[in-house]
Amino acid sequence: MESGTKQNTAERIVDGVGGADNILGLTHCATRLRFELKDASGVEQSTIEAIPGVMGAVPQSGDRYQVVIGGAVQTTFNEIVNLPQMRGVATGGSDADVKAAARAQGPRGRFAWLDSFFEFLSDSFRPVLGALLGASLFITFMALMATLKVIPAWNAPGVTLEPSWQFINFCWQAVFIFLPLMVAYNASKKVNADPWIGFAVMAVLMLPGFTALGTSATEMTVFGSAVKVVHIFGLPLTIFDYSSQVFPPLLMAGVLGPLYKGLKKIIPENVQLIFVPFLSMLIMIPLTAFVIGPIGVYAGAAVSGALNAINNFSPFIFAILIPLLYPFMVPLGLHWPINAIMLLNIQTLGYDFIQGPMGAWNFACFGATAGVLFLSVRDKDAQMRQTATGALAAGLLGGISEPSLYGIHLRFKRIYPRMLVGCFTGGLVMGLGSLFGLKIKTSAFVFTSLLTIPAFDPIGLYALGVLAAFVVAMVLVIVSDYRTPEQKAEALAAREQAEADLAQAESASAPVAAVPAGGVATLVRTSALVAPVAGRVLPLAEVGDKVFASKALGDGVGIVPSEGRVVAPVAGVLVTVHKSGHAFGIKTDDGVEVLVHVGIDTVRMGGEGFDVKVQKGQRVEVGDVLVEVDLDAVAAAGFDPTTVVVVINTKSLAAVEPQAHGEVARGEAIIGVTP
Repeated sequence: MESGTKQNTAERIVDGVGGADNILGLTHCATRLRFELKDASGVEQSTIEAIPGVMGAVPQSGDRYQVVIGGAVQTTFNEIVNLPQMRGVATGGSDADVKAAARAQGPRGRFAWLDSFFEFLSDSFRPVLGALLGASLFITFMALMATLKVIPAWNAPGVTLEPSWQFINFCWQAVFIFLPLMVAYNASKKVNADPWIGFAVMAVLMLPGFTALGTSATEMTVFGSAVKVVHIFGLPLTIFDYSSQVFPPLLMAGVLGPLYKGLKKIIPENVQLIFVPFLSMLIMIPLTAFVIGPIGVYAGAAVSGALNAINNFSPFIFAILIPLLYPFMVPLGLHWPINAIMLLNIQTLGYDFIQGPMGAWNFACFGATAGVLFLSVRDKDAQMRQTATGALAAGLLGGISEPSLYGIHLRFKRIYPRMLVGCFTGGLVMGLGSLFGLKIKTSAFVFTSLLTIPAFDPIGLYALGVLAAFVVAMVLVIVSDYRTPEQKAEALAAREQAEADLAQAESASAPVAAVPAGGVATLVRTSALVAPVAGRVLPLAEVGDKVFASKALGDGVGIVPSEGRVVAPVAGVLVTVHKSGHAFGIKTDDGVEVLVHVGIDTVRMGGEGFDVKVQKGQRVEVGDVLVEVDLDAVAAAGFDPTTVVVVINTKSLAAVEPQAHGEVARGEAIIGVTP
């Protein structure tokens, strides 16, 4: 059953983006499916977001489209790839391959270069997020052990841990020390160069022997900082510790990409395998060691120094400013360079001062999601409850904000102002602490989640700040709602419609009471359904509701009514009487199940203009009045009054044959039935 549900979700997503023929390529990231489409203009965002398992949809520039799934993205991706209609669609390549193919179709807009820049940053870091998250939890564990005095301060200068604890330290240090190699690989792949060439170029700068050159180097002052310089063939080479550095590999890949492409153009194809890698390394290794590497270090240090200067000038302002900026930086991808600065701070300063205030943003984001979850549970909104539950779990346990951001917050614009108040409150609490000399720091790069709170110092001030951000955002969303009145009414109507459809589906198995006649049960055979209302008959295909028109609920007809009195089209027991008066389910003695649905989307009227004359469980005969409808009220509310009559269990019957056309009188036969 579970597999069938996932397959249905996969098929509906493919259909929602225009079918397999409209898909140029498909990849996925940690939470989202990334489609490259031939034409995205016809994709209905509301249709995609209504699919079970989909947390949100994000149209992007050009014909790119993202569907937010959350933690189950890999499973959903695999289900889509395995669909028969997806054969021949590019789903096995990298994001870069697919996007390059899409770019070849034509221009992507005025700001294509900006999109490409942020894609470059995102795709350089995104593949290693899992490793970073895992490493951050190891760091949190070590910090917690130090807080509980189980071990000494594990990151303090001169502290030597026992071998057992050193081994645990290695579990996270490997990720951060060799992070430049991971970034070099991803960034080189992004620019369509051989990723192992990028890896090899950066690896030279991280060799222990390269660092050891600094032991015989002379010190010089560059930009006010003391650096070690050694002469190689008469040229000055600056020696840095490139562990955890991310700016140098990014810059290196930016140069390697066009160089690699150029070499492939000028070198004959039959010898490219040998000479393109060789010449790329011959040029890039010294260029990176002598020029690009130092520039990357200095560029990162300059940005870090600027932020540090602001923090030193007024940590109070800094603590408020960072969480207020992040809600706008993350959707644009501007947070990736800041992540690089955090890593650089830890390497150069021994601590980072940005992650603490950033935690206020994250927890305000999660608090707003918690508010949405509360309202979705209260309002019995199953789709939003599923979305919010997954997003909140990803946030509180993993520190990942994208499911909340793309799945909820950017869809409902009322959330942002309330979330910003939470950001401000959390930043204010942390800023007030700085007035008393309490500046929040962390000595490791971590994802700001519940599990990583022990990694911050002072832990009490940080915990209080993120708690304030979370609670304020959550309460504001609960009190004022995240939806406009129109969106709330629409969600309520959709829920009621779903409940009505479910009740009607369940009626198929409901027992039907025998009809007593002189003390002996009799069985009334159903041969025809009559018109429940006078009007003009329509084929189901012309009814303005896709579910009815597709005959998904069974065969039947629609009637554009000329009067408001709706009667029973067949004798039987009422197994469904919707409280809004728009839908009635009747089950006949011989098991024919009939749905009379008055109007399209009239459930949203909440019963206004509908005077129901029957109740569930009551037996009705042909012609008994079910409801009196004020057709003027229906028209004034902007709804289609077309009354639909369908046989729900059409597939289990011998025949269901619509018979009438044009104008019909109430009580005239419209559908023939053979049980």
